[in-house]
Amino acid sequence: MYLDFLVEVPDVQGKITTKKKGNAIYVNYEIGRKYYKDRKYTIPERVTIGKLSQEDKKMMVPNQNFLTYFPEVELPEEKFNSNRSSCLRIGAYLIIQKVMDEYEIPELLDGYFSPKDRGLFLDLIAYTIICENNAGQYYPAYAFGHPLFTEGMHIYSDTKVSEFLCGMTGEESIGFLNDWNASCDRREKIYISYDSTNKNSEAGNIEMVEYGEAKVDVGLPIFNYSIAYDTKNAKPLFYESYPGSIADISQLEFMLGKAKGYGYKNIGFILDRGYFSKGNIRKMDEYGYSFVIMIKGMAKLVNRLVLENKGKFEEERKYSIRKHHVYGITVKDKLYPDDEKTRYFHIYHSTGKEHGEKEELEEMLDRLGKGLRAQYGTDYQLSEKEKHYFDTFYDNKGILTVVKEKDDVIKRELRLCGYFCIVTSDKMTAAEALDLYYSRDASEKLFRGDKSYLGNKSERTYYTESTEAKIFVEFVALIVRNRIYTKLKEELERIDEKPNYMTVPAAIRELEKIEMIRGHDQIYRLDHAVTRTQKTILKAFGMDAAYVKHRADRISEQLKIADNIGR
Repeated sequence: MYLDFLVEVPDVQGKITTKKKGNAIYVNYEIGRKYYKDRKYTIPERVTIGKLSQEDKKMMVPNQNFLTYFPEVELPEEKFNSNRSSCLRIGAYLIIQKVMDEYEIPELLDGYFSPKDRGLFLDLIAYTIICENNAGQYYPAYAFGHPLFTEGMHIYSDTKVSEFLCGMTGEESIGFLNDWNASCDRREKIYISYDSTNKNSEAGNIEMVEYGEAKVDVGLPIFNYSIAYDTKNAKPLFYESYPGSIADISQLEFMLGKAKGYGYKNIGFILDRGYFSKGNIRKMDEYGYSFVIMIKGMAKLVNRLVLENKGKFEEERKYSIRKHHVYGITVKDKLYPDDEKTRYFHIYHSTGKEHGEKEELEEMLDRLGKGLRAQYGTDYQLSEKEKHYFDTFYDNKGILTVVKEKDDVIKRELRLCGYFCIVTSDKMTAAEALDLYYSRDASEKLFRGDKSYLGNKSERTYYTESTEAKIFVEFVALIVRNRIYTKLKEELERIDEKPNYMTVPAAIRELEKIEMIRGHDQIYRLDHAVTRTQKTILKAFGMDAAYVKHRADRISEQLKIADNIGR
């Protein structure tokens, strides 16, 4: 991090060198030399200690390395506006601002926040995306080195952030979700991927934290968090947070009611097998919603259909779905005996999946058999799983003597390996159903991004109000980050090369190198030209070097006004 003042370039004979990069000239200090025996020469080891001043080449803006290697230098006692860094990173901020403007997020928030609080809310979104963190105590460090959305680019303390989150009533999130969904085109047919996760919590004052069915059980109470994602337009629509003791399958009915309340009519839902129940199917029928649900091939509901159609399509090229490396066929049937409608069962077979599942079954049988044989001579009672695959023999004293595999059961399951089934309410081909189901991948990545790239594996809150508020911030951050992901993905498909910097984390790291430096006249200016890599990333958002220059000038004017007021 560069400091907020100028110092003289150290006069150390033969130790100071400079290197130009873009429009900036970096000052390097030689800290030693290393001799390489194999090469038989010495290479100097250098660290960057600052940047040359553009106005006076005898002066430089120091960084933390300068303080380490030149502790004896007397530093200026008076520093202009020491609350803001002399080096502001603006690249990632600009694309976040562009996405927010595209979605009109500031305007949607206007009715629920004062201008001052709205700016802080937007800054918390940017902080969460750029720093991959949701901890309020680190927000001031982010604000110190970035342009801000707050009035006068005011830097708020972590105490203010905490008070702001605790002060939200829930009206803000409800109002935003109503307006956000009202802004969507609800006339077009869309499919919504609905999925949930849960988060552990040790806090004792959060009402919805309860013990429940955790995805990864670490012995802590949890709360559940679900998102409805528009797969056609690639954006999150709404979210739910609810007590940890409520099962996902039970919550679906309430989510369907919310979708209806938001005004969605011509929609379908893409659901994982965990949401399948007769009640949920009937509720979707009642609302007139379509559905796409995955069911495993070994489930009793569909294994009859799999076995009836086995051998009819697996080697017929007309049933090949090369995009997903499977073969698929569609048949009609009812989901349950008293089902009032005929459904479409899309049955698939994958050779690779078959080999993997057979090997997995064989290894499980070996493991169970070995464990049971170790119980010979005892009165061991089999588990339900062991009873499913093995017959047992006991002597007249109730001692286990022999176990034998159930050949008919195992043969049946081996025949079902490699098959899976998707059920749809609407008529479509097997390929169309599979494409729709795999579009869930975007919502699954959304959850991974929430925990891995937004720092939301835990909420770091203690009260219900601040927890709900932080979930709201996270959801809006997901909307923005998902748009960044989509834009980068679309641009990657347009270009011939496949660079590794077109992922969201890599793009943000690269754009963070676009900096504005405060000169001796206290004016912030772009430090150097936009690089080729940065131009490629910016192009995905309809931005170029001229746009960056224009926005940088605007930020400079805002800072000039703010700093003059703050003097």
